[in-house]
Order: sequence, then C-alpha cells, then structure tokens
Amino acid sequence: MTSLKSPPVCAIVWRGDAGAAIPHRLVPIHDALVLHGAVVSALPFAEERADAFAQELAACDGALVWVDPLSDGRNRAVLEPILRDAARNGAWISAHPDVVLKMGVKEVLHRTQSIGWCHGVELHQSWSEFSSRFPGILNRSGPRVLKQNRGNGGQGIWKVEAAAAIGGEPAVKVLHALRGSIEETLPLEAFMQRCAPYFLDGGKIIDQPFEPRLPEGMIRCYMAHNEVVGYGRQLIKALASPPPEGPESPQAQPGPRIMHPPGAPAFARLRALMERTWVPAMMALLDIRAHDLPALWDADFLLGAKTPEGEDAYVLCEINASCVSPFPDDAPVKVAQAAIRGMSGRAARRMADAG
Repeated sequence: MTSLKSPPVCAIVWRGDAGAAIPHRLVPIHDALVLHGAVVSALPFAEERADAFAQELAACDGALVWVDPLSDGRNRAVLEPILRDAARNGAWISAHPDVVLKMGVKEVLHRTQSIGWCHGVELHQSWSEFSSRFPGILNRSGPRVLKQNRGNGGQGIWKVEAAAAIGGEPAVKVLHALRGSIEETLPLEAFMQRCAPYFLDGGKIIDQPFEPRLPEGMIRCYMAHNEVVGYGRQLIKALASPPPEGPESPQAQPGPRIMHPPGAPAFARLRALMERTWVPAMMALLDIRAHDLPALWDADFLLGAKTPEGEDAYVLCEINASCVSPFPDDAPVKVAQAAIRGMSGRAARRMADAG
C-alpha cells in the first residue's frame, strides 16, 4: 500500500444518472484505489447534467473513464471536450480523448499494420472512395470485414462476401456483428448505401480480411499502460453464421470469457510480442508516451494462419480504450498504481496551493 501526504482525488466516470452508485463491475477498481491511498469520487456522466459534471470533475486530480463510444443512440461528443478541459487544467485523464483517437479507433489497424500484428487492411475515408474501391477489393481478396471507425458492441461491423448476382447486378451476403443478427443477401450497391452513414462527421470505414479461424475464439490481451495484466479467451459468435436453431438460440450465444493471469504459459509468446515488440512500435508510430497510454486497455486478437514453425499467429481485430470491462483479477491493482502515479503531481500542487 502506498502512503501519500496529499491523497489524490480520483473520479470514476461511467454513463449513469446523478447519484447512482458505482457499478458493481467497477467496485474492484474503487477498492484498489482506496487501498493505495486515493480518495474516490463516484461521478456518473449524462449529457443533461454536463455542466454540473464538469464542475465536479474540476475538483478531482484525475479520472478513470468508462464510457462507450456509442450507447443507446448517444456518443461521447459532449463528454470529450470536458475531459480535454480537465486535462488542460492539470488533471490526469485515462484514457485521454486524444489518445483514444489515436489507438482506440478502428483506423489504428490501418495505421499500424506495418508492425506485424495485422495485415491486408484498407482504409476508406469518404463515401466516394469506398464506393469506387470496395467492389474491386472484395473481388480480389475474398470475404472482408468492414468496421466503422468508432463503435462498440458490434455496431457497424459487417462480414461481407460475394454472392450470386441479383438481376444481373453484383450481390453480397452480409452479416452484422450485433447480437441476434441474421445473414442477408442483397445487391452490393444497396449494401454500400447502407454504410454511407458511417462517413458522416468525418467518419471512416476500415476494411480487413475475414479470418477463417474466427470460430476458434478471440484472445483479449489486457494492458495497464505498456504492461500485460491478463488475458480473456472466448468463443465468439459475432460474424459466425447463425446455427439452424436461429440467432437467439442458446447455440448462437457466445461462450464465457475465461480469464488468465499475465504469466499464463499458453500466452507467453503473445505477452512477449506485446511488451517487447508491438506496443513499443505502436507508441513510436502514433507518438504516444508510455505514461500517456490508458491505465486499462485491451487488444483483441483472432488466430491467423500458423507460422512455419507451427505456432499460432495473432491477428489484431481491434483495440478497446474507452470502456474496458470485464477485466482480470490482476488488473485493478495495476490500474490503481498507474492512477496514483498519474495524479501525484496534480495532488501535490493542489495541496501546495491550499497551504
């Protein structure tokens, strides 16, 4: 436990109504912060009380933020300027919105594929670019996965593969990653028009090869700054063809996420790649310093083609930096330690001003 002469005040931020208790999933983070000498401020965010939220946040030395990019039709457009203002005034924010925009969006797959953790990723920055390029990419490369740049929960993520022509026009079979979705076959042009809203307000589409080993599961590598703090392995059903029983049947639901500690032998190679190669290379490419990395983030990997030596290859499919939950048992202590370090300077200045 850390002893501090001037205990920092750390906000735990999530989307919720005023006066709500800290969600159960975040209680381990609260307890770890208290154990390490911090004072915790429970600070739910809602657009309707943005001014009051900003005032309460200004009284804190830092904040750990759990707010999805998209939730019930709302986004972070109101929240992010408040977080930026707090950071400009000396508060420590994790994850800072500017860092999220560098690494917590799907575009990171295209910007960082040169480091070797994904491949064949295309970027479409406008509707005209997408409509002119995507048909040729699909014809050359086989099944693709399209992803809107900012989203969560499978929103705006599609598996797309060529299908038999409809009325003499190119057609595709598509499957949305949202739970409960069913496969559709429709004209390619109609599907691309469906994607047009993803380009609003500067949006983009990232276009990645479909990984055939997806049914073998996804490995979520949890990080505190640049240190691995655990893994979650799960048999996922998103983008897998629904079983005959239907998309709402038990057979169509994802399996449980099985957590593993950072030292789990099964993931030793992945840990070495992340800590020694991929994360340092990502930081250099995106101009992110180690202490500016989120206190808690994760990288989701699918299994790719095996290496010549017979080892599994890992293919990055997204990075989550806005709202990581659940997380392994080893994560809260590491997150609390990162928060204490991040807030220490602001807390010391606040005490000095008060004295």
